[in-house]
Amino acid sequence: MAEESQHEITLLLKEWSHGDRQALDRLISLVYPELRSIAARYMKRERCGHTLQCTALVHEAYLRLVRQPEQQWQDRTHFFAVAARIVREILVDYARARRTSKRGGGRLQVTLPEPARSQVPAAVDLLDLDTALDGLHKIDEQQSQIVELRFFGGLSIEETAEALRISTSTTKREWTIAKTWIRRHMQGAGGHTLAP
Repeated sequence: MAEESQHEITLLLKEWSHGDRQALDRLISLVYPELRSIAARYMKRERCGHTLQCTALVHEAYLRLVRQPEQQWQDRTHFFAVAARIVREILVDYARARRTSKRGGGRLQVTLPEPARSQVPAAVDLLDLDTALDGLHKIDEQQSQIVELRFFGGLSIEETAEALRISTSTTKREWTIAKTWIRRHMQGAGGHTLAP
């Protein structure tokens, strides 16, 4: 996204935070394509025959974003960090509903993005991943946020570093450590593991 658009998003978020409903309309026209891109990247990793559609995911995320109680938006990166958390909530809610609608199953399988040099990422159970992320959050909030931004928000290493206001090298290091922790946690729980 062009720097000019990023700046405009930040200004519109601040205007919206101060009660300007027209700013919200202008904001949506700017962020909708990026929200759709995040959802599309996520949905590409889903199993075939997944019943949650990209458009439905974007619309639900949008509805939850505009209902944020008195959110004081700092900037574009803060907005997309909140969007990543909301996408996670939607997908976990969806996975739980699917599991309860089927006897003994319906676990939602997803994949974590890996560097281009690795093989195809292994499928991961979304509910196991959510539990692992909650555990990681108790130990290291920043690592948990990195995984959430990278996986659910579809942000690159650079965008994640910007969102968390940390260096790219720290983000890379913490991303690697977080994936290792989650892999070990999920192996110990008997769930699917992340690709190396």
